[in-house]
Amino acid sequence: MVKMPKTVNLYEAKTHLSELVERAARGEEVVIAKAGLPRARLVSLGRPSRPRRPGAWKGRLVMSPDFDAPLPDDLLAAFEGRNR
Repeated sequence: MVKMPKTVNLYEAKTHLSELVERAARGEEVVIAKAGLPRARLVSLGRPSRPRRPGAWKGRLVMSPDFDAPLPDDLLAAFEGRNR
C-alpha cells in the first residue's frame, strides 16, 4: 500500500517547521501547499554516506598490464571524431 504524503498549508508549515523537519528526517514526505496548490516537498536527505576508506578495493581489482598503452589509431580517431 502506497502512503500518501501529508499535505500542510504554508501557515501550518511555518508554525510547525521543526516538527515537520523531524517527520521528514524519519522518512515521511510532507507537501507544503499555498492556497491549496502544492508548492514544495519536504523529504529526508537520507543517511550520510560513510567516509571513503582508501585501499578498500585492494586485491579485488585487476588491471591489465597494457592499461595505459596508446590506443590503436582507428579507435583514437573515432574518439576524436575523425572517422566520419
